[in-house]
Amino acid sequence: MARTEVFRGYRSVPIALSGLVALSAGAVQPFLSPDPALEFRLWLLLWMGAAVLSVALCSAEMAVRFQRTRSGLERERIRQAVARFLPAVVTGGLLTFVLAELAPESRHLLPGLWAILMGLGIFASLPMLPRATLYVALFYVGAGLLSLALARDMHAFSPLAMGLPFGAGQLSAAAVLYLTLERNHEPKT
Repeated sequence: MARTEVFRGYRSVPIALSGLVALSAGAVQPFLSPDPALEFRLWLLLWMGAAVLSVALCSAEMAVRFQRTRSGLERERIRQAVARFLPAVVTGGLLTFVLAELAPESRHLLPGLWAILMGLGIFASLPMLPRATLYVALFYVGAGLLSLALARDMHAFSPLAMGLPFGAGQLSAAAVLYLTLERNHEPKT
């Protein structure tokens, strides 16, 4: 039964905040790194910082829930959620290292590949998430493929290539979580 129940450990607020982090990073990028192809390290630092902050926001909520619950079943569900998504995160980190350090001619592919990995991480988590989350995963994969198709010249590191997919994707995921898990389960007074 625990395998078929929807995981309620992801919360809409931290997910929405991570979407706002992505939109903010996209808004700051033109000022911090006006020419990312020439200032790749600044661009990478900005987006890695945004990713770390987003993961920290979402992880903090789950860590608090893990510490507060006395239910072994709930703790196991949190571990399962992390285990399902972790391969996408680790692969994204390794891919970033390889392209940034060993294959610099392919760096322009990072925004699209990151979005695709996010989509794959969500696909891996679908058995634990509300059914509507499928559309969020499809959005990420589609946005990643579009980014790869446009990844040349000035479009390769456009703030829109990162800010829009991750901002819209995370805000959409937050809306799905809120509408399917949280809104109807708030205590009535």
